[in-house]
Amino acid sequence: MLADLTAGAVEDARAREAQHPLAEIERRAADQSPARDGLRALAPAGQVKVIAEVKRASPSRGDLAAIPDPALQARSYEQGGASTISVLTEGRRFKGSLADLEAVKAAVSLPVLRKDFIATPYQVFEARAAGADIVLLIVAALDQARLRTLHDLVRQLGMTPLVEAHSADEVARAVEIGARLIGVNARDLTTFELDRDLFGRLAGGIPAGVIKVAESAVKTPDDVAHYRAAGADVVLIGEALVTGDPVATLRSFLTETEVGA
Repeated sequence: MLADLTAGAVEDARAREAQHPLAEIERRAADQSPARDGLRALAPAGQVKVIAEVKRASPSRGDLAAIPDPALQARSYEQGGASTISVLTEGRRFKGSLADLEAVKAAVSLPVLRKDFIATPYQVFEARAAGADIVLLIVAALDQARLRTLHDLVRQLGMTPLVEAHSADEVARAVEIGARLIGVNARDLTTFELDRDLFGRLAGGIPAGVIKVAESAVKTPDDVAHYRAAGADVVLIGEALVTGDPVATLRSFLTETEVGA
């Protein structure tokens, strides 16, 4: 599944590149305002922080929500207390687009994450050209040389790489390239099965000073508390926010981890 998703994303990027060559995208990226500081926004605090996701669909669940106005959805997340907004830009299975990211970036004051299957420099440049502040890099989709190259390019363009792992080996690979923001995804992208305890098993391999993000399997305040107890600085939440009241849901999740709660 991960290989198919990545191959499809690269194919779609090549189609866009045929219409908008790399030189054009590089110019647009250079014309953007400086990226918002993802590391500062997600820095450890007394309360867990939330990356709230604009997500219409997924391969595992199908359609989740129409989200006709992603900017409105993102403003709700900001109102509810999110620290960063994630936007799915993959179009085939998640029904997202770079236009969604551009709309969200214009609507909020928070950093915005491009969540996609990034495997080429062109995709990194177009993320910056669309206003992304943070870019997802999935270790399992990239060999180490490509992972390092893309990680360094993201940083050179002033953005923050969120490096996603699914195993102890992948965590070690993320650490080896100097990642400062590492996510552990509870969803196995080869089988799409969930394991809420995976974060706790892998978190010990993430060095002090690196921001730890727990991704997937967040449906209730108890899930957030579970990740927080296992050492998560940040949780990424998608489905629970697009299928319910985003403001109320976010506030309930954040209240669960307030100091003294």
